[in-house]
Amino acid sequence: MPNNLASFAIHADDVDRARAFYEAVFGWEFEPWGPPGFYLIHTGDEASPGVQGLLHKRSAPRATGGLNGFEPTFSVEDVDVIAAAVETNGGTLTMPKSVIPTVGALIRFLDTEGNDVGAMRYDTPPHT
Repeated sequence: MPNNLASFAIHADDVDRARAFYEAVFGWEFEPWGPPGFYLIHTGDEASPGVQGLLHKRSAPRATGGLNGFEPTFSVEDVDVIAAAVETNGGTLTMPKSVIPTVGALIRFLDTEGNDVGAMRYDTPPHT
């Protein structure tokens, strides 16, 4: 069995702010689930459901310096559109568009909660 990503979680200092950011940047839908401020994230649609996501309050302060946890990269159609949406919605680009030959174009950014995220337009979509 391959070790494919099955789920991811976004830990946020301000859950409402993070939700608004990801709704605006990626168009994700959020479903309240469990305790207040805890959401299931729907990253795709019925035909292409994507990966299950979770959004909830950060339980401990972020460590200073370096990455804090996993380094997710999301497949997108247009990194320029995503980069603009990141900046418009309070995120910070940390790596401008970089073309990786035979792979695609990649950006990295910090979301409104300081989480490091990547968005890539793949030349050949990764296997899901």
